[in-house]
Amino acid sequence: MPQVKIVARNFMDMVASLLAVKLDMLYDNSFICEVILRSLPPLAKKYVLQLLYIDIPISAKSMEEWVLPDGFSKHKVAIDRLIQLRVMTETFDRKKEAMYRLNPKFQFNLQKHIVHGGVLPREPMPSNITVRLPSLEELEAFAVEQWECFLLHLISSSEAGKTTNISSSMMKIFQRGLLSQRDDREPPRLTECGFQFLLMDTNAQLWYIIREYITNAEERGVDSADLIAFLLELSFHVTGKAYNTNTLTDLQRSITKDLSDLGLVKLQQGRKESWFIPTKLATNLSISLADTTSRKQGFIVIETNFRLYAYSTSKLHCEILRLFARVEYQLPNLIVGAITKESLYKAFQNGITAEQVKCHVDWFIPSKKKGTKSHDDLPNVSSRIIR
Repeated sequence: MPQVKIVARNFMDMVASLLAVKLDMLYDNSFICEVILRSLPPLAKKYVLQLLYIDIPISAKSMEEWVLPDGFSKHKVAIDRLIQLRVMTETFDRKKEAMYRLNPKFQFNLQKHIVHGGVLPREPMPSNITVRLPSLEELEAFAVEQWECFLLHLISSSEAGKTTNISSSMMKIFQRGLLSQRDDREPPRLTECGFQFLLMDTNAQLWYIIREYITNAEERGVDSADLIAFLLELSFHVTGKAYNTNTLTDLQRSITKDLSDLGLVKLQQGRKESWFIPTKLATNLSISLADTTSRKQGFIVIETNFRLYAYSTSKLHCEILRLFARVEYQLPNLIVGAITKESLYKAFQNGITAEQVKCHVDWFIPSKKKGTKSHDDLPNVSSRIIR
């Protein structure tokens, strides 16, 4: 799917946005210190390890001598990131020259973790208790299905309601910015930002939802630092392994139910015990947005009469196309329809712009054939149809 203007921040940007007091609370956990270290740019990691056993401030000029002149831009990025995350603090001496020092709490706990190791947040359950665990392929299919059902709620709650129920706390996230409702008698409508959200790749969508989930934590009576700490802990869990829910606090049990709606964890119940199984989405939460392979890819061919052929197996893609096109029928791997004046007017009434429609239509031409147009040949599809 094409990229759009909205860009979701990565998880470490959310961590950096916390108050200094809450960041220091996170650094009480040695495993979270390790997660933060792993997330840093390569040069920033090097600086942390070089300063790990130095207990006095180091001048900015001294640190600049550690890099070659052509690496100064990377040096600045590394320093900025370390300060944003409060891994390193900046002070000024009497001559007003910058001095850097590692956060004492982060430094102590990382030293302890490197030298002595640590106990994992929780151990997987024995295989003799957890029977019939899903395979990695089944777990991946579950994650994709849950995520698509979640997005179908955004487009059409009637379609998604046939397969799953989304918790009220997760739907409130959609109500802010992505959906709008004029009055109680009308169903919520997709906003312009909501349509842009649908065009983002899966990982960017996930970061957006997690960011909003954390932002709204305080309103639900949840400490955002505790929420982030649990999400970071999931990085140390093994995909496909079962973890006992009895090891969780009441807050963490509530979070796992919401994460199950998103497909980040799968909940199962045994005779006496219950457990949660992290998917790849959960264990990769602390990784950047670089991996976008989880989104299904497809192609759209538009003929000169604006007849539309979309090669996709996704029901979600079909529902997205319905927002601005008339879908006539869907085959196992092909959606056939047309972009009409009526379908575009309906899209405009729902807040979708012509530029967004143009952005969504990914013109694919395997060869220059008569009856097809390239993106340059059709600069403004909506205006031509309306005329």
